[in-house]
Amino acid sequence: MERLNQASLSMIDAIVDRHINEPGPVIVMLHDVQEELGYIPFEAMEKIADATGTSVAEVYGVVMFYAQFTTEPKGKHVINVCLGTACYVKGGQKLIDQATELTGAPVNGTSSDGMFSLDATRCLGACGLAPVAVIDGKVIGDATKDNKMLKAIKLIIEEEKKAGKA
Repeated sequence: MERLNQASLSMIDAIVDRHINEPGPVIVMLHDVQEELGYIPFEAMEKIADATGTSVAEVYGVVMFYAQFTTEPKGKHVINVCLGTACYVKGGQKLIDQATELTGAPVNGTSSDGMFSLDATRCLGACGLAPVAVIDGKVIGDATKDNKMLKAIKLIIEEEKKAGKA
């Protein structure tokens, strides 16, 4: 397991200190750590458990219970594709296949260049817009129509190339 650098550890300490006296601080701390680092490393769970008087197992349980938390670093751009019933029936699997081919990211994984993470989700709560994808927080409804999702990914790739990062 890779150890965090001192800057990341100091950032986690600052988050813990900032929220320690709030009600229900564990979730708030976890949210802030993920917001800052892009994921929740084990070291953060240890620090949060110690500060809140809970066990690491309890903190880990919270991380595993809530789908928005991740223990693995995500790519620079995160793609979520819904595979709930409505989205699946209307082409969700096709979206997953296209995104995998275009980005090189495996399902529920990150591309080797660290540019894209691709997550298959069970429901995004937008069944009326099926099939739905979310790219960097932006919801794309009816994502197969006119290849909306593919166009959005291709635009990101072009922008990254222009910036010299892809």
